[in-house]
Amino acid sequence: MPQPGELVFESPKRGKPPIHFLDLTAAERKKAVSELGLPGFRADQVSKHVFEHLDKRPEDWSDVPLDARTAITQALMPELLEPVRTIECDDGETVKTLWRLHDSSLVESVLMRYPNRVTMCISSQAGCGMNCPFCATGQAGLTRNLSTAEIFGQVLAGAQALARDEIAGGPGRVSNVVFMGMGEPLANYNAVMGAIHRIIDPSPEGLGISARGVTVSTVGLVPRIKQLATEGLPVTLALSLHAPDNELRDTLVPINTRWSVEEVLDALWEYADVSKRRVSIEYALIKDINDQPERARLLAQRCQGQLVHVNLIPLNPTPGSKWTASRKEDERAFVRILENAGVAVTVRDTRGREIDGACGQLAALE
Repeated sequence: MPQPGELVFESPKRGKPPIHFLDLTAAERKKAVSELGLPGFRADQVSKHVFEHLDKRPEDWSDVPLDARTAITQALMPELLEPVRTIECDDGETVKTLWRLHDSSLVESVLMRYPNRVTMCISSQAGCGMNCPFCATGQAGLTRNLSTAEIFGQVLAGAQALARDEIAGGPGRVSNVVFMGMGEPLANYNAVMGAIHRIIDPSPEGLGISARGVTVSTVGLVPRIKQLATEGLPVTLALSLHAPDNELRDTLVPINTRWSVEEVLDALWEYADVSKRRVSIEYALIKDINDQPERARLLAQRCQGQLVHVNLIPLNPTPGSKWTASRKEDERAFVRILENAGVAVTVRDTRGREIDGACGQLAALE
C-alpha cells in the first residue's frame, strides 16, 4: 500500500515486465549470476560486452563458456522491446521507432543526429497520466510505468544502431539523452534513476555518457524535483511550463492544480542552486492560447535573475486537435520580449514533423 504523502500515478492496466539483467546494479548482477551456479565475475564479462562493446548477442561472447551464456540469457535477458515500425526523415538522420513491450503496450523513441551530437529522446511510461490536453500521449492516458531495462533499452538500441553504421552519417555514439518521450519521468522515479545510472555510469556498469548530456523533463512534480536535487547528479532539469500564470496552466497542465506555478518554479530554482546547473523551461507556443505579449512579459519577469534557459517549442499538432502552432510573427514577438528582458531563449528545432514527430502520434496510429 502507498505510504501517506506518497505520489502514486501508475495505472494497473498491464503487468510488470520480467526482471532483466539491465534492471540490476553491478552488485545485483553478480548476485543473480551466482544464484545460477556461475562465478560472479561472469556478470562483469557480460556487462562489458553489453555496455562497452554494445553487444547483446550471446554468440559473440567468446570469453564466456557456452553453458554460462545460455544460463544467463535464458534467466536474465528476456526480450523486452520489439520494434514494430521505424520511420525516417531528415535524410535518415532522424529515426523514430515504435516499440511493442511484453504486454503489447506501445512506446516510442527518437534518434536525432546533428553535426556535433546524437540525441536520443526516450519514453519512461507507456502513455501518460498527466492529461495535458494538447499532448498526443496525454490524450491516450497512462497504461503503466516502464522498467529500468525498458527505458535504458531504448538508448542501447540507438547506440547499437549507430555503432553498426545503420544510421545515416556513418558510425557514431549517443552523446545526449533526453527523457522527453512518452510519460512523466518523475512519476516513475526509481526506474528512471536506474536508467540514468545505466546511461552515465562507466563500463562495466553503464555506457559512460556524460551526466551533463542527460536531460530529465517534468510537468512539475515538486516533491520529486526536490528529491532529484539530493541525488548529486549534474543532469539538466527541464520544466514543461507552457503558461506563466495559474489560470491558464491549470487548463494546459492539470497537475498545476496540485502544485502552482510559484511552487514549481521555486523548486526549479532550488534545483539550479543545488546542482549548479542551468535549468530549462519548455514552453510550447500554442496559437492564441499562451502566445500573447502579456504572457511573454510575465514569463520574463518570473525568469529574470535565474540560472535558466527558455526553450520555445512550436507546437507539433496532433490530428483532429484544435491546438496548433503560433503564428510566426507572434513567435518572433514572444522571443523579442524575453530577449529584451535579458532571458536566454531559443526556438527549438522541430525535428520529425513529417513522421508524426509529436510523442504518442505513432502509437496512436498503430
